[in-house]
Amino acid sequence: MKTDVHKLALCAVLAAMALALSYMENLLPTALLVPLPGFKLGLANIVTVFALYYLGAAPAMAILVARCLLGAMFAGNVPALFFSLMGGVLAMLIMILLHRLPGLSIYGVSVAGAAGHNTGQVAAAVLTLGSTAPVAYLPVLLVVSVFTGALTGFVAAVLFSAMEKAKIAPGS
Repeated sequence: MKTDVHKLALCAVLAAMALALSYMENLLPTALLVPLPGFKLGLANIVTVFALYYLGAAPAMAILVARCLLGAMFAGNVPALFFSLMGGVLAMLIMILLHRLPGLSIYGVSVAGAAGHNTGQVAAAVLTLGSTAPVAYLPVLLVVSVFTGALTGFVAAVLFSAMEKAKIAPGS
């Protein structure tokens, strides 16, 4: 990055993009295509994965937390903040650890992040309800996370490919 101000501005833009994607996703009738409770494509996670690979772990985590906080505030759904943060932070921690492994692609990291997100949200449900019943739904969510995580990884990979063709290097 040229300066810290440039990096901060990029983080703000990416947080806004993630927030917009999250909002737009709520408008999609995904329940008609995949009638599973709690199913989301996770479009905002495209920005999170991109930020992790382009900016690093700390900025990506900051973008994620900003999106969760602002999303809950703008939607007027503060109780959902706990679920969003539990899923998002666990997903990010898993992706931070895995993206450093040689040979593991952005697809694998993204799928693991999607699985972590679903696991974190089920953990939030267990803590909120005081029951382990939500754990029974976790296998279904983990299967779905393979597809949603692969989609997120694919779009992030396409972004990096386009940047490479445009000769936009990380840190430029």
